[in-house]
Amino acid sequence: MATKRYKINTFGCQMNKSDSERIKTLLGSLGMQETEEDAQADLIMYNTCSVRQTAEDRIYGQMREMEKLKDAKPDLVVAVTGCMPGRDHDGKIRERMPWVDLFFPTNEMVHIARRLAEIRPEMFEGASNREYEHYLKIAPVYSTPYSAYVPISTGCNKMCAYCVVPFARGRQVDRPVKDIVEEVKNLVASGCLEITLLGQTVNWYRPKDVHNFSSENPLKISPLNYFGALLWELNQIARLFRIHFTAPHPNHMTPDVIAGMTLPAHVNFLHLPVQSGNDEVLKRMYRPYTREQFLDVIKRVKDKLPNIALGTDIIVGFSGETPEQFEDTISLYKECDFDISYTAMYSVRSGTKAAELYKDDVEKGEKRRRWLELQKLMEQTVLRKNHVFVGTTASVLVDHFEKGICSGNSREMKRVQFKGDASLVGTIQNVKIDRAIEWILYGTQT
Repeated sequence: MATKRYKINTFGCQMNKSDSERIKTLLGSLGMQETEEDAQADLIMYNTCSVRQTAEDRIYGQMREMEKLKDAKPDLVVAVTGCMPGRDHDGKIRERMPWVDLFFPTNEMVHIARRLAEIRPEMFEGASNREYEHYLKIAPVYSTPYSAYVPISTGCNKMCAYCVVPFARGRQVDRPVKDIVEEVKNLVASGCLEITLLGQTVNWYRPKDVHNFSSENPLKISPLNYFGALLWELNQIARLFRIHFTAPHPNHMTPDVIAGMTLPAHVNFLHLPVQSGNDEVLKRMYRPYTREQFLDVIKRVKDKLPNIALGTDIIVGFSGETPEQFEDTISLYKECDFDISYTAMYSVRSGTKAAELYKDDVEKGEKRRRWLELQKLMEQTVLRKNHVFVGTTASVLVDHFEKGICSGNSREMKRVQFKGDASLVGTIQNVKIDRAIEWILYGTQT
């Protein structure tokens, strides 16, 4: 029998990318091989994002093209997983994809073998793989040998008014300390230099096996949140050069978490979502902190790490946001002096509290105007901040080579380019910065 081939199309955040790496393990255990060509695939899977309407619209657009391919190739199996199936509690999303063969939330990936055998017995007869107790128990097929995503939890308990994650992924489940530390040790032993810890509320970590923390761990402080302690444990792993995490919650940036960020392996960057700079808007969003409390977190971080680069998430045009309230977001951006913001125009998500309670009353053109104003401020700010690096030396993890140019991220998560060769991909290089623009630092290898 000819080898079956699969293609995975991944949309959305780093967590979705990590989930796709686990799906690859399951499909590989069935003897399937990956392909980049739709026409060669026996199975095409969409790992979907549902955080914004624009993300869903893009997926629907691709699915219409997939319907045409399936008409031409009837035996093709089309599967949809991720956040769209996860939040489809009334079946309306599924109704828009009648030609899809498999439609399942992320945590049901453990049943892929059985489901394939049920719908295509002639193609997957006898297919079986181990059905794990939880999908995070699956060892992933990492995208690169030198940098890896490591989820420490999945799901979320925060119930922000605009967010579908608790509905799409369920309540928070934390991985055991033992599993995380073993995974990272194995990664480092195979040459991995950098890990990114993932979780919807990554810095609110409450494992059940706290006894597996080292007795020498000085950050095992809180009986409720052990994220700082986890950072300390991972810093003890020799030759792990970089630790990054996303996405934390402002309410859980405790002293022990900040102390963990000062340890040697942690990158000099923090992405801390604020969403709005106005207290009334934050209250309507169900974000349980005030503007001043957020600013206090930033101050405490900068007291320990004065030169840290900062990123955030902001939603413009949330229900009821007035021009004056938006100006509070502008002033907060300036006060925090963020290096980057992932700014989104608010879109209603069915099933959320915002959809139930509020009218989407900020006109689309006004949302666009506010987005552009923040974008302009961001570009001005990052250009000014990037010029500070000219004349300094950056430590760069090289992840790309093309036409004589190497690219990679500095410890501040700044994109750096310099002349080099393909052999440098997957290594850390010192680069003297000669020139800066908004999103790239140009330099010379030292």
